[in-house]
Amino acid sequence: MNQSRTANVTMTPSAVVRRAFAILAGALVVAIGAQVAIPLPGTPVPVTLQVPAVLIVGGLLGPQLGAASMVVYLLLGAAGVPVFAPLGAPGLARLFGPTGGYLLAYPVAAAAVGRLVGDARRWTRLGLGMLVGVAVIHVGGIAQLAVLSGDLRTAVLWGSFPFLMLDLLKVLVAGLIVRRFASTTRALL
Repeated sequence: MNQSRTANVTMTPSAVVRRAFAILAGALVVAIGAQVAIPLPGTPVPVTLQVPAVLIVGGLLGPQLGAASMVVYLLLGAAGVPVFAPLGAPGLARLFGPTGGYLLAYPVAAAAVGRLVGDARRWTRLGLGMLVGVAVIHVGGIAQLAVLSGDLRTAVLWGSFPFLMLDLLKVLVAGLIVRRFASTTRALL
């Protein structure tokens, strides 16, 4: 949905309910993706399905609702609701640990994907949006790991390098899902 159409939408009670439901559903999708967590040797960061979930949420809901959904996800996790991956510190402490930078990047990544993907009809915009979303998540994760480890090189070796190939596959799958459902989903919102 383009920005001018969003600005002209009358916020009826049913539209408010649909958008609230979409925000909660997006948070739930990422929470489910977090439950698939596979520890990797040599890194405190597990492989999860959160990355494609964030990309899908941003691509389907658009920049504002996608970012809002990720903020709700973070608030739920910080409050102790078990939405984060089952590995690591619980609640608010997770945001200050080795995976906190990735988590805190989710709203920005979802907004970037939603903005760049647009209606998902053009492959170039879709691919660019997905790659930028993954890059935002990696940068957030690396930044926090660099602060915690005191070394940028270690942060890249722990937080980005082991995940690059798998994240490209996640981008492909998320892109295909967004391409298929974005126009329908955004029309409902």
